[in-house]
Amino acid sequence: MTKQGTSLQLAKLVRRPKKRLGRGHGSGKVKTSGRGTKGQRARGKIRIGFEGGQLQLIKRLPLLRGKDRNNSRSAKAYPVSVDKLNKLPAGTIVTLETLRKYHMIDSAVKKVKVLGGKALTLKLEVKVPVSKSAQKAIEKAGGSISSHE
Repeated sequence: MTKQGTSLQLAKLVRRPKKRLGRGHGSGKVKTSGRGTKGQRARGKIRIGFEGGQLQLIKRLPLLRGKDRNNSRSAKAYPVSVDKLNKLPAGTIVTLETLRKYHMIDSAVKKVKVLGGKALTLKLEVKVPVSKSAQKAIEKAGGSISSHE
């Protein structure tokens, strides 16, 4: 007999039949059928999460409920400082993909906003949202800002 044949036979031996409750005195599970006596659990089903009338855990938690949890419009933009753009080569077109390529943002980031701060020394074309102070710094360095995606 092959190894596969023996494993199939073992699987048949291991599988137990479903316990049949309330089928006479000879079955060993008569009257209460293993539920004990009285009480809510002996009488019927209790839905998942029910805590005896106490406010359920899911309703006590203040966050992460409803459709706004994964709403992309409510997601905050990841801030990128203007001086970090100095690490890019001159003449680069700055997009989300470019920032990911040069490891300035994580791959999970979906929104970015370039914020002002220190000076920019490179001429860049920026295609992501920018703040007013960042816009001044980019234009002062000779760069341009085109409409973002």
